Amino acid sequence: MKKITIFLFLFVSVLTNAQKVTVSGKIVNKNQEVLAGATVLVKETNQGISTDLDGNFTFKLNKGSFTIQVSYIGFKTIEKSIFLDEDKVVTIILEEDDNVLDEVLVSAVRATSSIPITYSNLNKKELAKRNLGQDIPVLLNYLPSVISSSDAGAGVGYTYLNVRGSNSERINVTINGIPYNDPESHGTFWVNLGDFASSTENLQLQRGVGTSTNGSGAFGASLNILTDAVSEHAGGEISNSFGSYGTRKHTVKFTTGKINEHLEVSGRFSNIHSDGYVDRAFTNLKSYFLQASYKDENTLIKAVSFGGAERTYQAWYGLDPQQLEEDRRQNPYTYENEVDDYKQNHYQLHWNEKLNNRWSTNLGLNYTKGAGFFEQYKTEEDAADFNNLIEDGSDVIVRRWLDNNFYVLNASANYKTSKLDLMFNSSYSTYNGDHYGEVIWARNFSENSSVRDRYYYGNGKKTDLSIFAKASYLLNDKLEFYGDLQLRKLNYKTSGITSDLVNMLIDQSYSFFNPKFGLSFTLFGAE
Repeated sequence: MKKITIFLFLFVSVLTNAQKVTVSGKIVNKNQEVLAGATVLVKETNQGISTDLDGNFTFKLNKGSFTIQVSYIGFKTIEKSIFLDEDKVVTIILEEDDNVLDEVLVSAVRATSSIPITYSNLNKKELAKRNLGQDIPVLLNYLPSVISSSDAGAGVGYTYLNVRGSNSERINVTINGIPYNDPESHGTFWVNLGDFASSTENLQLQRGVGTSTNGSGAFGASLNILTDAVSEHAGGEISNSFGSYGTRKHTVKFTTGKINEHLEVSGRFSNIHSDGYVDRAFTNLKSYFLQASYKDENTLIKAVSFGGAERTYQAWYGLDPQQLEEDRRQNPYTYENEVDDYKQNHYQLHWNEKLNNRWSTNLGLNYTKGAGFFEQYKTEEDAADFNNLIEDGSDVIVRRWLDNNFYVLNASANYKTSKLDLMFNSSYSTYNGDHYGEVIWARNFSENSSVRDRYYYGNGKKTDLSIFAKASYLLNDKLEFYGDLQLRKLNYKTSGITSDLVNMLIDQSYSFFNPKFGLSFTLFGAE
């Protein structure tokens, strides 16, 4: 019986192999230069492989019709349909992507398939399927290891992103390579980026430590966002979305397309409102995105401005177990103006230059201005807690202000051949932020005090310098080396007092050296 079983197995194996044919080929550019490391995918079988040093690939497939998809950084992804009834050899020519200069904005902080880091890429089309006005953390909730949350419960306003259990203070966020995290708290306030997914070309989420990046340390994850690419054709769009709890989004977008083959102006204006799942936890967001671009074969210059204003009712502190049992939607705050009111605007200038087929450079400048307050009503307060501006036992309404300025300079250079990809990057940022509280009303002011007197004032200054170099080198058809070295130096200095009237005196400098190394080994081919 065993001999019969073995014979039948061998017989079936011979028949199966007899039905397979080989498709092989080479991936080249328009100058017939081979593209090593290009990704080749058979869509019907989901088999994938990277081309070898000579740009070659090979698949063993059953006879039939197949679609081969080929992608390579800096080139347009193409699909080629083939019918296999015998062995075939094909040559596939890739064309350079018109948006390759846009990608240079984020190439310094992104991972590729050759780097041993876990990441997910999302493009504009994939984001559009889910974009109904909710913040980016909610749109990413379906990705592995990602958990998002929302204060008001509707997915707009104050939302949060957690990756592998790490909160927003451990997740580095960049927009066009510019740091977005708050320099002092390290947190990311998505409430200031209403409907930003509508102006996102693509994004990459790196889970874990990730590659070296600009801005705050990435202990839990890195999220880098690329804003809209230059559009070839003029167009416009009006988008409206409606959902539960009075949630609605209204968006207007436009682009002039390329004027005289070089210039483009585009923009977006959005208005989002939600009553919130939590009682009275409303959200009002007004945001914009404006972009002016100059582009030719080797140069891309972009002036980008985005930001807006937010006004949200207090829903930060949550409920205790008894309150949850009584009414999950209740809000213990009743003061009608218990709101967060903040405006933040970003101004970026990017100059990307392709020097030749191997060298490209990028220079990025940024200025961010933010200012706003949180208003709160308090009852029967101690005068000492408000620097004796009120009498003991007085009710009081206060506004706690932030007023900050953030400047960034980025510069990078990339050298790339068929075997070597080398990136040099430097980033310098400086932050200056004022923190102060005003008494805007009191039932009983103390003598010699009046409306809008400040009961505390503090200031924080932070500088951050980062220099890093990354290299990936294809040792052979199966083995690739990756190295990443970063030097980082920062200084943080504070003065004044906190909202608790405690002296805030810090003057500390820190230096870091962050090395990373890895090897990628391809165990099996695509057979």
